[in-house]
Amino acid sequence: MGILDIIFFDAGGGHRAAATALKSVCEQQGRPWEVRLVHLQDILAPVDVFKKVLRIDLQEIYNQMLRRGWTLGSEQGLRFMQGVIRLYHGSEVRLMKEWWEFRSGAPAPDGVVSVVPNFNRAIYEGLQAALPGTPYMTILTDLADFPPAFWMEKQDQDLICGTEDAYRQALEMGHRRDRVKRVSGMILNPRFYEPLEIDPAREREAVGLDPAKPTGLVLFGGYGTGVMSSILDKLDGSGLDVQLILIAGRNEKLRQQLQARRTRIRKHVVGFTSEVPRYMKMADFMIGKPGPGSLSEAVHLRLPAVTVRNAWTLPQERFNSEWLRAHDLGVVLRSFDEVDAGVEKLLTGGTLARMRESASRMENRAVFEIADLLAEFVARRPRG
Repeated sequence: MGILDIIFFDAGGGHRAAATALKSVCEQQGRPWEVRLVHLQDILAPVDVFKKVLRIDLQEIYNQMLRRGWTLGSEQGLRFMQGVIRLYHGSEVRLMKEWWEFRSGAPAPDGVVSVVPNFNRAIYEGLQAALPGTPYMTILTDLADFPPAFWMEKQDQDLICGTEDAYRQALEMGHRRDRVKRVSGMILNPRFYEPLEIDPAREREAVGLDPAKPTGLVLFGGYGTGVMSSILDKLDGSGLDVQLILIAGRNEKLRQQLQARRTRIRKHVVGFTSEVPRYMKMADFMIGKPGPGSLSEAVHLRLPAVTVRNAWTLPQERFNSEWLRAHDLGVVLRSFDEVDAGVEKLLTGGTLARMRESASRMENRAVFEIADLLAEFVARRPRG
């Protein structure tokens, strides 16, 4: 049986989610290799200069920025962070090399897959120093790269791209065409492919919503955000005949605040849940930030999105809103202060039906396509 190491970290929820989804599919399909999930932060913790100075690690800084909405100027912050990563590159390579060399007798991997950005040069060089010739693959969990040195590096590796734009970026960078694989989208959790036949009207009525009224799902990741309160207020005061499902995630304080709010429109507030596909099936459209994971989930379940692109949008997510607009899959605003106008646009002139039809043409089987690609990848490791 072969062994595959998948490198992930917890800066945002999408990287761990992609890794666990791939592991789950490989195990469900009985693939002849063991998948080991490797947390990059655990390996590189000794050189996390941010934790040494600020007493908080790099991935948690990123997550706090998302939760508090401190993303203005995030491109400058990203370039500063990349500068620090380059400064400690030698130490990062050494730690990666030592980790693969001294694993208490654990067998070496037949291939290594990264679902993290920014560190791929260090991971690759550490792997080759410890285990020369071991195949290396980077799977982009964004719809496109944000060069330089974000996802793609000029090194001997495979690249998995979920859009034509990312595929073109890889070829223009000089990567060999046979080493760049185009799949049909972002990695989704296998539960998004499980049969889920529900009656939206009945499900809405069961949670106190109007079974026939246009319903929006407000979703901002696993920890929610205070922007959800302003979205609720804006739509409540708009006069629009809509209702909302709001998922606050693990943010219990936010859940209580949203639940306690007295509103004209009907609402159903949810805390942390593994039933996101069900709530998406109950809704007519989604409101949220332009994250690649949530947008891809929504499109897969034929749910048009209302999102934004502005100075606060993370640099690696700016392309996502343009992709959404180009494929007629949602409404892109300058700010959620305009959410009432965005929802009104979506619900008039046949726009919602047209965008749902556009979404129905987007067939995303990426997680299964990648599992197929891994079979050839794992077999490539030199033997002997």
